Amino acid sequence: MHPNDDLVHTAFYKFSPLADPEQVAAALRELLASQGPGAVTGSVLVAPEGINGMLAGTQAVVTRVEQALLGDAVFSGAFSGMVFKRSDCITRPFAKLKVHVKKEIVPLGIDGVDARQTGIDVSPQEWRELIRQPDVVLLDNRNSFEYRLGHFEGAIDPLVQNFRDFPEYVRAHVDEWKAQGKRVAMYCTGGIRCEKTSAWMREMDMPVYQLEGGILNFFQQMPDAQRDWTGECFVFDNRVALDTKLHETSTTLEDVYQGEPDGQWRLQRARRLALAGEQ
Repeated sequence: MHPNDDLVHTAFYKFSPLADPEQVAAALRELLASQGPGAVTGSVLVAPEGINGMLAGTQAVVTRVEQALLGDAVFSGAFSGMVFKRSDCITRPFAKLKVHVKKEIVPLGIDGVDARQTGIDVSPQEWRELIRQPDVVLLDNRNSFEYRLGHFEGAIDPLVQNFRDFPEYVRAHVDEWKAQGKRVAMYCTGGIRCEKTSAWMREMDMPVYQLEGGILNFFQQMPDAQRDWTGECFVFDNRVALDTKLHETSTTLEDVYQGEPDGQWRLQRARRLALAGEQ
């Protein structure tokens, strides 16, 4: 499968307090509309705690949008330093453009978590060594169907069907890990779920590490990522899955959800969202 050289996907997020999320969302809609009809598609969430988005467009358009988010005065520096993770496209990732204002940009289900106070960031290069240490518990901080499609070798699947279920798994095992003198290392697709979780876990009196930029950054930074990763990486858009070179694979939604307890529901929902342009 050969990528479309003029179409690129960019994923980004930043936990940054926003006094007026509605105003930020309005400015973002204006910025994206100014690129031209249909020039940008995707989904962006804005909340009091920050921004979380996935967009697609031509290389030139995506570059303009990224630079505006980083430096336009209308955003008052709220997104300065935000990291963008790009990947190739064969399939157009999104049908439409949606900018939503939400209570949270990633719902952990626990109130009062300041995701700016995270665990210990580990670069992709350091991650390779960390996860081989015998005192490290390697946790996949994603849904079970994502783990089944691909994961770091040696990682534990917490068998959760929703991100909000992850804290329950941690609570059930944290005393055991502490008694064994373990450290926790966790990873997710782009890093956002781990930042929220590790911020919550800081109060548990044990070392918590997270893969900087998530799986996508690991693939981007490590040309030989297949040494540590088995399978593919699920992405929440119409491309479905990427390999370790960040190239779209032939995996289908049916492949992903087959055998899952709620697989049929997820499959039907994914198809509806794809038709509506709401990944």
